[in-house]
Amino acid sequence: MTGSAPRQFIVEPAEADAGRVALIDAVSGDTVTRGELAEGVARTAAGLRSLGLRPEQRVLMVMADRPGFVETFWGAMSMGAVPVPVSTMLTTKDYEYLLKDSRAEVVVVSDEIAAEVLPALEGLGPAPRVVVEGRAGTSGFDSLADLQASGEEAPLFPATGEDVAFWLYTSGTTGFPKGVIHRHVDMTFLTEKFGRGVMGITEDDRMYAVPKLFFAYGLGVNYFALGLGASQVLFDGRPVVEAVVDHVERHRPTLFWGVPTFLAQLLSAEVPPEAFASVRAAVTGGETLPDDIRRRCEERFGFPTLDAIGSTEVAHIYICNRVDRQRPASVGWVVDGFEVEIRGADGERLPDGEPGELFVAGESVTSGYWHRTDRNREVFHGRFFATGDTFVRNGDGSYTYLGRGDDMIKAGGIWVSPTEVEAAIVELPEVAMAAVVGHRNDEGLEKPKAFVVLEDTATPSEELAQRIQSHVRSRLAPFKYPRWVEFVESLPLTATGKVKRYMLREMS
Repeated sequence: MTGSAPRQFIVEPAEADAGRVALIDAVSGDTVTRGELAEGVARTAAGLRSLGLRPEQRVLMVMADRPGFVETFWGAMSMGAVPVPVSTMLTTKDYEYLLKDSRAEVVVVSDEIAAEVLPALEGLGPAPRVVVEGRAGTSGFDSLADLQASGEEAPLFPATGEDVAFWLYTSGTTGFPKGVIHRHVDMTFLTEKFGRGVMGITEDDRMYAVPKLFFAYGLGVNYFALGLGASQVLFDGRPVVEAVVDHVERHRPTLFWGVPTFLAQLLSAEVPPEAFASVRAAVTGGETLPDDIRRRCEERFGFPTLDAIGSTEVAHIYICNRVDRQRPASVGWVVDGFEVEIRGADGERLPDGEPGELFVAGESVTSGYWHRTDRNREVFHGRFFATGDTFVRNGDGSYTYLGRGDDMIKAGGIWVSPTEVEAAIVELPEVAMAAVVGHRNDEGLEKPKAFVVLEDTATPSEELAQRIQSHVRSRLAPFKYPRWVEFVESLPLTATGKVKRYMLREMS
């Protein structure tokens, strides 16, 4: 496994596959075949080389979900450089940090994002070369189109599975984002074990992902599709419900990749069941899927909705429910090729039923964080990566997520999982979203507090707050109900859709 790199995914398509559709523009319907994509990748690689870029140097990508992203990502790798896709939703200050931390030699940015990125270059010395997608002739900067037409083709870099393929940055929920290093073999491993082994992806599948390509979750969908011959629908805009439903009805994807927050919005919008008739399965990640949302999605749309957990450090999903086997309110079973353990504070492995920290081992676990020696020594234990997530292993071998280790609430000396309380709250039809954190009462004791976002048709009231509390008491142990309910217009979320609980704790 470690001796093979996945370059053949798109830069060396078999002649019989060159005419197969690889990418579809969600809005225009324009398509890119595998052969055309391979040519675009080769031209991008040659253009980057013409800038003086060398193997192992970084290319910071701040790009929208278009063919240019895919060509740049794979083009950089094919000439031995290291693409570093980052969020398109950050501030100039964030980009300044990422530029300094990654030491990127080249920045490729989509024109609509350039206004936030370009000011971050001021004061950097020496500044990286800048390539702008879609802004040909801009003074002082190369355009991606011109770059792709300027270079001379050269042989592929002789990468092995052990060579660094790409970096991703963590979402930074607990501090500054960290550069996560992944090898070529990580993509090969996940494509086989999860893409083929769990999801059964074939060349007949068409993929649609709500998460963007700069996420580990969204990026994995791309290399699954390219590695297994499927096609992918790309949308470069915000994934609002109306737009996504239009794309699904027009392009008829067979696999839908989303997050629980989006599914909740989908249900609130009362989308007709036939809109998703082509979808054979949906996968969710990024946050816990409340069982009520899973059940309602399956009842309305008819497809199995598979809760799963993955991470930037593992490059995609490592525990997941299955199409033919699901356990409600759990993230399912370990993906073949991975090994997980639940460990206590003393590092000892815990038996079924006892909550503890989840450790994961597998071929796609990152080789480490860039320039984070102390953090590397904290979280890497031999083959295992300490996720910081609290889980419990059930008797049937499935796993239930209880929250981040620092999110757990100790009420009355007993641990409370915020996700369990949140799942009960969102069962009420008036509730769109909920987040629970620990809050100290007048005696200084920590108890659960709920921040609740209501559906548009509901009105905040003391009566509704009391009904939420009563509902949780009826569903869970009495000590778990929220002692306070605060109605808010929205929850603070990371770019990956995770609740920023530390902000809610500060609000308390």
